[in-house]
Amino acid sequence: MSETLQSVTDGNFEAEVLTASKAQPVMVDFWAEWCRPCHALAPTVDQIAKEYEGKLKVVKMNVDENTGFPFRYNIRGIPTLLIFKDGQVADQIVGAVSKEQIQRVLGRVIV
Repeated sequence: MSETLQSVTDGNFEAEVLTASKAQPVMVDFWAEWCRPCHALAPTVDQIAKEYEGKLKVVKMNVDENTGFPFRYNIRGIPTLLIFKDGQVADQIVGAVSKEQIQRVLGRVIV
């Protein structure tokens, strides 16, 4: 996974995602080291993070190291991208999707 994106944990998820999403939307990339589609999606997530800098916070969460919040948000398959706005899930993307698909979803969330 990308070294440039901040990793969040069960310990700091509340502050880094839920609280932060009240100021600007936050996209969380739920992934695991063994997940090939997760690695395939990583460069796209990096590009989104750069292109939406200042409008969207992008973080990643390793589901093997952190089980609380993935369980809370019913993450059953990875990669999963959850977009949070105002402390709530605003949208969800499951699977290694195209950059265009992610941008379409972000277009509904980022005003």
